[in-house]
Amino acid sequence: MSTYSQIYIQTVFAVKGRQSLIKPEWDENLYRYITGIVENKAQKMLAINGVENHIHLLIGMKPSCCLSDLVREIKKSSTDFINENNFSTLKFSWQEGFGAFSYSHSQLDKVAKYVMNQKDHHRKISFKDEYISFLKAFQVTYNEKYLFDWIE
Repeated sequence: MSTYSQIYIQTVFAVKGRQSLIKPEWDENLYRYITGIVENKAQKMLAINGVENHIHLLIGMKPSCCLSDLVREIKKSSTDFINENNFSTLKFSWQEGFGAFSYSHSQLDKVAKYVMNQKDHHRKISFKDEYISFLKAFQVTYNEKYLFDWIE
């Protein structure tokens, strides 16, 4: 018997302290590197993009994949990649935790466009407002004190 599934997850995670450390000069290198991690874990990267302080990934996942393990590997390996290549003048690390939001197949084009349009999107809305709007739209119960450390 085979397993058939459609699992689409958008994950969002931030630079530690929400510092603006991801620079346009090397963000494409980071996105390619992270895409390689996702694909090496036999998952499918559908869209990846971000701004200086956070990134979004839209991933097609197999049911055998543990999302927490995948994100942990992405964060650990990409932190090493950034630091070993001296992309940041400061020590780089990702903040603890992440957001994960599921979508149906019919929503994929819209969500992929949203992810790919992050730089324009964040000229109008802050990351904090964006993230809280996701939590509310998906009716995720949360406690503000456990959200990311926000730098205002």
